[in-house]
This record gives sequence, structure tokens and C-alpha cells, in this order.
Amino acid sequence: MIKQRILVVDDDKEVVRLMRAYLEQAGYEVLVAYDGDTAVHILRRDKPDLLLLDLMLPDRDGYDITRLVRSDPALAATPIIMLTARVADTDKIVGLEMGADDYVTKPYNPREVVARVRARLRSQSAVPSQTLRAGDLAMDVERREVKVNGRLIDLTPTEFNLLRVLMQQAGYVFTRSELISKGLGLDYEGLDRTLDSHIRNLRHKIEPEPRHPVYIQTVYGVGYRLAGDV
Repeated sequence: MIKQRILVVDDDKEVVRLMRAYLEQAGYEVLVAYDGDTAVHILRRDKPDLLLLDLMLPDRDGYDITRLVRSDPALAATPIIMLTARVADTDKIVGLEMGADDYVTKPYNPREVVARVRARLRSQSAVPSQTLRAGDLAMDVERREVKVNGRLIDLTPTEFNLLRVLMQQAGYVFTRSELISKGLGLDYEGLDRTLDSHIRNLRHKIEPEPRHPVYIQTVYGVGYRLAGDV
């Protein structure tokens, strides 16, 4: 069985050593980089299955690498989990809006990071073969493609998973915890702001008027639904 490859990027060699040990124990092949330029080289050469990315690096920072990954068609579908000492909500939101799929603040439990890696990769692979439609919105689940009026839309892996969950049960009102579990892949609290950031990004990409959404509707006090009568 071919092992899935994780690229760990951090200038703290002790952090890299620790994460490498835990990830290898969990059955993953681990690639490492201590600076942004090396990380970009490995990304383009090896195309890892997931990127664990420190935000603060000595040359190009994690934001810059995230922008590069999301703009490169060969890498755009790579899940990105940011690792950083920054704890401000604004830093997290900026990372998510740039295309990160998850955000873990230091100090963190390596077991939790491994759990998030496993959940992210599981949600990437456990995708049934089908085509979903809602109005002018179409999703090819197997090819992981989304089109609006025939125009291909670039989504991050997490944005795709959230939209897939909503489209598979159009009209159903998902609570935030349900969407976090089904779309983000884990059952844990404190991710309301993360979810809202992903939803906001999705609306900017698929809605004709993001401030007046016709597809992803907010059900105040409950959560979100995809309109079943678009």
C-alpha cells in the first residue's frame, strides 16, 4: 500500500522532528522543509498529499506559499493546515481566506494535528461518484469540479467539501456543528468563525451577489442550507 505523503514546513527543527515522529507512527511518509523556498521546490517536485505549513518562515511566509499553491493548477487541490504561534482571529481569518483549510495554534498537541491530518485526507478520498446540481450550480464530485453557468470555479478542498455536503442535501438546514463535522471532518468545538470564513469565501466564488446569496442561505440561530428551489 502506497503511503500518503505529508510535507511539514517549519523553521523550528524540534517541531519538525516531533511532528515527523508522530506522523510516521501514524503511517504517513513525511517530507520536511525548514524554509519557504525549499518547501516550494518539494511541493512542485513531489506533490505531497497534504501540507502542514508554519506561518512564520525565514524567507517567504506561509501566506505567500498558500497563495502560490492555490494559484498553481497542479497543486491547487492540496489540503493546507497552517501551524502558527499567532492566535488572533484576524490572522486565522486571513489564512483561511487565502485558501488554508485548517489552522492550529502553537503550542499544540501533536496527536490533535495527526487527527486533523487524518480527517482531512479521509474527507478528500471518501467522495462518491455523482453529479450534483442546483440551478446554474453544478458539481462533478468524482472530478472535484464545480461550475457556475458553465464557468469552472476554483475551490479549496475544504470549500469543495462544504459545498458537497450542502448540495447532497439541498434544502436541509445544517447546524454549524453538523457542517463542521461533515465538511471539516472533525468533531470539535470553537470553529464557528472558521466555518463562517469558509462560507463567506464560498459565497464570493459562487453567488451572483454574495451579499444577497441565492444558493447558500443563512438560517439565523441554526446554521446554513443550500436552497432547494434555486
